[in-house]
Amino acid sequence: METRILKVKVDESNIQALGHWKDSDNKNGTSNLNTWEVPTTPENEDILAPIREAAHHLRTTDIPVAFPTETVYGLGADATRSAAVKGIYAAKGRPSDNPLIVHVCDLSMLRSFISPSPSPSPSSPSFSSAGEEEEDPIPEIYHPLITRFWPGPLTILLPNPSPSLLAPEVTAGLPTFGCRMPASPLARSLIKLAGAPLAAPSANASTKPSPTAAQHVLDDLRGRIALILDGGSCSVGVESTVVDGLCSPPVVLRPGGVSLEEIRACPGWEGVEKAYKDQAEVGGKTAPRAPGMKYKHYSPKARVVLYEAEGGGGEVPRGDVREAVETVGEKEGGKVKSVAVIRTGRWPVAGGLRSQGLDDAVAAKDSGDMAEIGFVVREGQWLDEDDTTVLARLLEIDLGNDVKGVAHGLFAALRELDRRGADVIFVEGVSDGDDIAAAVMNRLRKAASDIRI
Repeated sequence: METRILKVKVDESNIQALGHWKDSDNKNGTSNLNTWEVPTTPENEDILAPIREAAHHLRTTDIPVAFPTETVYGLGADATRSAAVKGIYAAKGRPSDNPLIVHVCDLSMLRSFISPSPSPSPSSPSFSSAGEEEEDPIPEIYHPLITRFWPGPLTILLPNPSPSLLAPEVTAGLPTFGCRMPASPLARSLIKLAGAPLAAPSANASTKPSPTAAQHVLDDLRGRIALILDGGSCSVGVESTVVDGLCSPPVVLRPGGVSLEEIRACPGWEGVEKAYKDQAEVGGKTAPRAPGMKYKHYSPKARVVLYEAEGGGGEVPRGDVREAVETVGEKEGGKVKSVAVIRTGRWPVAGGLRSQGLDDAVAAKDSGDMAEIGFVVREGQWLDEDDTTVLARLLEIDLGNDVKGVAHGLFAALRELDRRGADVIFVEGVSDGDDIAAAVMNRLRKAASDIRI
């Protein structure tokens, strides 16, 4: 199967051409998210043509389409058709008991498949208010979160109605499903034109780092899917936060683009608790309640050694480097040729390893829009204690000390070092409080072969 990349020619100057909220839905100048509309005027067709082609593909075939969101690239298929959803599992090599997140373009679409009765009129307010006869099918506990964070990187767990319009493969046999409304207008317009909610995990091969650029998708899924919509690099860089408000107290099932502190600021969510583990919950007999809970994720081919920020070390311990290099050398049956370091603010250049030649910065290559990621790869040599003997090639990426910047570049950095042939990657962790740093460390701990305190 030939895999084509369709470039969507959109930027900040013409993003309105992708779509808009229906004017009659607006209240006090702001949208209530009821109805997303795609322009039909001829002057927008040059921008919309690739999206229309992808939407037609989703409607008429069972092969999923990769598309950008604000978090990571997703691999989408019609969530109401079993054959289409099975195409996602086949393309990714994803375990069938790992549930999928459903993406909607507006609240009208969400209500249409969770409501036992016809959905509220698109001209009605976003949520039921005093005096309304019809109860909103969206559980009230989620109203404050939707008002504040949608469209955006937040997934809510909802009851799956019976009978359900969703394909059973979406929920992996669970009585609930995750749903979100992406902030990306490109993604919302694709969903609108497809005419159905899209089940969409990250568009990578299962267990590999999530894709934040179209090239990442091509690297993993070339020959497995037909179309990739290229909308540039993703702005957030880690997946959505997943919350469950159907239990008491409500819980966060997966950390992501919305922090625990932000969620606790919403009415009814002051006591929200953490219900995820940082290592993959391997071996359990029950299906995970949300994606990213059960299986090893986000892993490059290289061995990843993660250093916890709370450990207090100011550099990579030399003994650890030799131990990791020897371990990989024994496993691979040869000498380690490339050692890599990812820094996040505290470590000195090269993580304190003796080195030479790192003054030369080499931009990420063969990566399309990788320049938007905002980092360079420095290449030099790792030296022995005598400062003359070259032990291996040394690669370094400095993601800076801004946590959002680290999140934005993390998956791309792991992929780039993998692509350059790194055998071992030493990663400087960040302090994970209740903000997006928790999502960064959650992904790193699941990617790591070894964690050092």
